Amino acid sequence: MLLSRVQLLRLAMGAFLLAVTLGTSVMAQEGTTPAETPAPAATTSEPATTDAAAAPEQVVFDTGDTAWMLVSCLLVLMMTAPGLSLFYCGLVRKRNVLSVIMQCMFLMGMMSVVWFIYGYSLAFAPSLPGSMGLVGGFDNLFWKGVVPELLADGKTVFTPANLTTPAVVWAVFQMMFFIITPALICGAYAERMKFSSMVVFSLLWGTFVYCPLAHWVWSTEGWLSEFNVNKGDGAPMFVALDFAGGTVVHISSGISALVCAIMIGKRLGHGHEPMPPHNLTYTSIGTALLWV
Repeated sequence: MLLSRVQLLRLAMGAFLLAVTLGTSVMAQEGTTPAETPAPAATTSEPATTDAAAAPEQVVFDTGDTAWMLVSCLLVLMMTAPGLSLFYCGLVRKRNVLSVIMQCMFLMGMMSVVWFIYGYSLAFAPSLPGSMGLVGGFDNLFWKGVVPELLADGKTVFTPANLTTPAVVWAVFQMMFFIITPALICGAYAERMKFSSMVVFSLLWGTFVYCPLAHWVWSTEGWLSEFNVNKGDGAPMFVALDFAGGTVVHISSGISALVCAIMIGKRLGHGHEPMPPHNLTYTSIGTALLWV
């Protein structure tokens, strides 16, 4: 009975994620009113004005850039499922294959909802006053200022992100990394952590580890960001050069996985019971999908 409830919740979360992805593919076809901040992680836009003389020039998003961003969203999502789920389920024992797949699938849904409610805001909204670029504020809760806004006259205003893509597409793209990063840690506690404990751990880790790190390195106001717009002409003492998510995704998940493995300790029966991988073919397929 417990398994069926989890499966229903997984399907609901998956439907939400699919709706967001498909929705952005439709919204990306519309025009937009440009925002004042041209930074990669722009999160706010100026209200539309009715004065035609004062209204800024309308910007038409580049369909090629937007389409490639949407394809990139799908490629990163594929890394979690089926890529990562196959990679891990082939390494565990046969009795734990389903639990590992369920962990990856459930994280796809739960982390999407968290990112929509407050995760994106903590990562990319302007820094909290007095936080010195350590964490974002609450300006973009529930993607306020990110999703398209329907005006009273029936027109739709889109907030632009970097260059020629809407901010909502950028938010969905960043959501994919918010999904896969805690999923990477699953290999450290596979077969050794209850599903409910995994849910609580992933929720807390995403809130207090991933979101602040993403703000440090990727936000325009992060204290380690090379895109920081508040650093002036002086060269900062420290700048994080993040290559393909190496800091926010891989270092954070790798160190966290190591801590998890140390804290949980050796698995029961280690060295005394045979624990061969269930199916290395699955692992090879998962590796190939991650490589893609």
